[in-house]
Amino acid sequence: MRIRATVAALSGTLALSALAVPAAQADDAPKAAGAATFAAKAPADTAVGDTKITKITVNGGKDIVVGTTAKKTVKIAVTATDPSGIEDAVAFLWHGTSFDENNIDGSMVPETETGDCTAVNATTSTCTVTVVADPNVNIYSNILAGKWKVWTIAQGKDGDHVSDDAYPTSVSVKRAARLTTNASPEPIKKGKTLTVSGALTRANWDTAKYAGYTKQDVKLQYKKKGASSYTTLKTVKSDTKGNLKTTVTASADGYYRYVFAGTSTTPSVTSTSDFVDVQ
Repeated sequence: MRIRATVAALSGTLALSALAVPAAQADDAPKAAGAATFAAKAPADTAVGDTKITKITVNGGKDIVVGTTAKKTVKIAVTATDPSGIEDAVAFLWHGTSFDENNIDGSMVPETETGDCTAVNATTSTCTVTVVADPNVNIYSNILAGKWKVWTIAQGKDGDHVSDDAYPTSVSVKRAARLTTNASPEPIKKGKTLTVSGALTRANWDTAKYAGYTKQDVKLQYKKKGASSYTTLKTVKSDTKGNLKTTVTASADGYYRYVFAGTSTTPSVTSTSDFVDVQ
């Protein structure tokens, strides 16, 4: 699979042109065949005149969580200022070690050449573009989990412009997670041993399936019937297949659930609770 994107900002005109989103891999091509090549022809960090980018917000400041099939629409809002006002601003997301053809292995580019701009005042505007994270197209491998960077360019109405090829963002692209809880036997006599099982899985973008998240600390929590909050009973580590299993002593009717705090590549997740009738 080859990822290609060409960005042009020429002659005082702001534009993204010839954007080619990554072609879906052929059925006989393994998804884990290695990093795709991103051919980037875009102006790196430049500044002409007094245009400034003051803020960029990706996905409303929330991490981009991607599963194995559904597309995730992501908005990038670029706020820029220039004494003459802002003509336009656009951006896209990229992943890699540096902004050059050999080191970029992922991208999310908008389909439009211009941003949807709203004036804040006479000198400042916020321009928004939409990109898509698609596990069938551009989220093709687990290597893409983690921090991505923003390439952006803004232009003033007087032709001044500024571009940044690695604008910082706190947003990460993460592999969606699932977590289950099952307490048994039910019902159970007070004082007897209750077994609480479960499984922690997450999206594997290499295989387009969910797989066990191994050797992870997961909290077992309990809420007595009628109580308003959960308490943590213990921490359980997932096994080599992502399975969870522990025992507790049944004391009173209540709800059990597992809670995973998340990692740099996987979001936090809380299972649906399982109610146990203690007799």
